[in-house]
Amino acid sequence: MSAIEIKQSGLQQFAQHGYDGTSLSLIANDVGIKKQSIYSHFANKDELYLTILAEVIEDEKNYIRNYFSENEKLELKSKLYHFLTNSCQRYEREASMKFLLRNGFLPPSHLHEKVMEILYTYYEAVEMIVLNHLQNHQPELAFPITEVAVSYIGLFDSLLVELLYGGFERFQRRLNASWNIYWKGISN
Repeated sequence: MSAIEIKQSGLQQFAQHGYDGTSLSLIANDVGIKKQSIYSHFANKDELYLTILAEVIEDEKNYIRNYFSENEKLELKSKLYHFLTNSCQRYEREASMKFLLRNGFLPPSHLHEKVMEILYTYYEAVEMIVLNHLQNHQPELAFPITEVAVSYIGLFDSLLVELLYGGFERFQRRLNASWNIYWKGISN
């Protein structure tokens, strides 16, 4: 039994049931151990949760960096649009994306301040990744790249909220309604 297996189960459970709906007993049963065995790796549920959150955020930042690096040759419009649609697909199939959305918008109340501090650092990092990527596209843009990056993160955030609370169809409806307006607004 390893901390890795406990974290994998914890990720699945927190993504599916949220913080309050997940117990260490549930995780222990899923892994096939006694609840007390978890304490040899993590002091408590909060430590397990925050460890998973930190790892998910690092993985997500790496995913975003890699996405923009691997798609450097795509035209800007396609690259930005596909990133948004990929986020929806990833939410459907990856527990880490579900965990991040669920806990980013509905953090446990007693950890709210700590989680929000971590998430704001994450959002700043994502903004910098997008900003750095936009450097090469300045001539295509009607606004300073800082404004374009911040507004893109705002669009991304609103779509994720819709996905979390409204589901795929509402996400798609919001994306269809907002993408063309966004693109026409930022492009020369």
